[in-house]
Amino acid sequence: MIISVASGKGGTGKTTIAVNLALSLQNVQFLDCDVEEPNAHIFLKPKIYGQKKAVIPVPEIDQAKCNYCGKCREVCAYHAIAVVPASVEKKGSVLIFPHLCHGCGACSQLCPFGAIREVDKEIGIIETGEKDSMWFVHGRLNVGEAMSPPVIRQVKQYINSSKTVIIDAPPGTSCPVIAAVKGSDFCVLVTEPTPFGLNDLILAVEVLRKMAIPFGVVINRADIGDAKVEDYCEKENIPILMKIPFKKEIAVSYSEGIPIVEKDPSYRDKFNNLYLNINGLKNEANSHHKR
Repeated sequence: MIISVASGKGGTGKTTIAVNLALSLQNVQFLDCDVEEPNAHIFLKPKIYGQKKAVIPVPEIDQAKCNYCGKCREVCAYHAIAVVPASVEKKGSVLIFPHLCHGCGACSQLCPFGAIREVDKEIGIIETGEKDSMWFVHGRLNVGEAMSPPVIRQVKQYINSSKTVIIDAPPGTSCPVIAAVKGSDFCVLVTEPTPFGLNDLILAVEVLRKMAIPFGVVINRADIGDAKVEDYCEKENIPILMKIPFKKEIAVSYSEGIPIVEKDPSYRDKFNNLYLNINGLKNEANSHHKR
């Protein structure tokens, strides 16, 4: 089963839930897909044994074959190519903007003169490792790069379906989140009982419903704020899977890079129950879908 852990906003405790859930289960693979700011390794402390460049194919122009027809510019949906046509006074030119390129390959496929080939541009790294018997993979986007989804997709190529896969997704509701949670069997949405938490939870729920991914909610710092998050979940028939109290001991443990389940072993049972709830809801959703 592939379980993604996401949130509509940053700072809700998404990585805390993902890490402690992973540490409470057996036969687990952990993927940190928050590639702009990966931090699960701080808590899991895996032994890294592999590193691979994350690349994206970008176009390179063969000036000897190009006649500056502009076809590549027309087919580029991301405006990553500009063409200056040739004239009597001057030779034409083609400008490539690699940071805008999504590596779709349309320009090279549709160039009528075969004047475009693709070359790999490094945009980050993928690291693999192990924590006890847990498999660990995370990606890190290079500073200055604009697009994280290609790195996220390359991290997800390591998914081992024979294991329980925990994906720590980026915060928010934009393209990186969609790339991370796509293909998940279940998504855990982590929120907090505040107006900001509720607002962004609503946005995240809309995204997951459009993607048809079963989901439930974990409320972190559950005893602060108000009851509006719980009221919303009840109204929308969204299961609340777990509540974590606002406790100084948990905050201190987090600041020291120590998972909750290692500081307080009683939480292993609570995260095991979280997994059982997820599994039950996933099976229920599958049965409903078959009907």
